[in-house]
Amino acid sequence: MNTLIATIAAYLIGSISFAVVMSRAFGLSDPRTYGSKNPGATNVLRSGSKKAAIATLLGDGAKGWLAVWLAVKFGPQYGIEEGGIALVAIAVFLGHLWPVFFRFVGGKGVATALGVLLGINVWLGLATLATWLIIAYAFRYSSLAALVAAVFAPFYYGLLFGADEVLFAVVVMSGLLLFRHSGNIANLIAGKESRIGSKAGAAGKKK
Repeated sequence: MNTLIATIAAYLIGSISFAVVMSRAFGLSDPRTYGSKNPGATNVLRSGSKKAAIATLLGDGAKGWLAVWLAVKFGPQYGIEEGGIALVAIAVFLGHLWPVFFRFVGGKGVATALGVLLGINVWLGLATLATWLIIAYAFRYSSLAALVAAVFAPFYYGLLFGADEVLFAVVVMSGLLLFRHSGNIANLIAGKESRIGSKAGAAGKKK
């Protein structure tokens, strides 16, 4: 029962879309209406507000970290073991992808996935973040960086901890990240993908 409660709570935490919340707070257009129409930090950046984008990034990452950290820290005393932690990790990630508070229209999950990995283990999160940063700096494509990092995350986990139930959760998240970026993959192949920092013509402050 405790594992079920923790899993539902994690999903609800994940359902808080900071891209929408922060855009409203900064007086910006809804990120679901311009650019890639993805409610995530990269699309919010296209509005021209770096502060809103950073706030979105931190919020989406923090919710993933918080849900998993709480499960890791306090779960065992309530009977939430490794399998329960894996369910919490998947649940908070699913909440971001399909948030109940925003008609199940969510982001692609990069920041939240990173938060989850940091909650599982700091070194796992940092290794994945370093991969993202290297690819993003070299190619200036957020989507490409996310794809490469998603592929490497399960590999990093396996090196650190071997095969277990949490590795399964990491693999599921990586697979969902690849799925959510299917349109970006097509754009990358066609040479139509937007680079980091490019602005959307329809983005900006509300009139």
